[in-house]
Amino acid sequence: MPIERKPIRRGGIKSAGYDRSNRILEIEFDTGSIIQHTAVGEEIARRFLGASSPASVYKDTIQEEYTIRRIR
Repeated sequence: MPIERKPIRRGGIKSAGYDRSNRILEIEFDTGSIIQHTAVGEEIARRFLGASSPASVYKDTIQEEYTIRRIR
């Protein structure tokens, strides 16, 4: 089942969504690429999705910490 992403449109991020049961954070960038980070805790995902600067949260707490799978 696809992860439902919500529009973000800030900091180069077009949309993002979180699958709580599988702990997957999916992010679509303005470039059109889509990636998934696995084993992301709910609190981290919530912080990212609710941030006024999601790109900063992504770079500081997600990008290098969680396994990436490229979707597109």
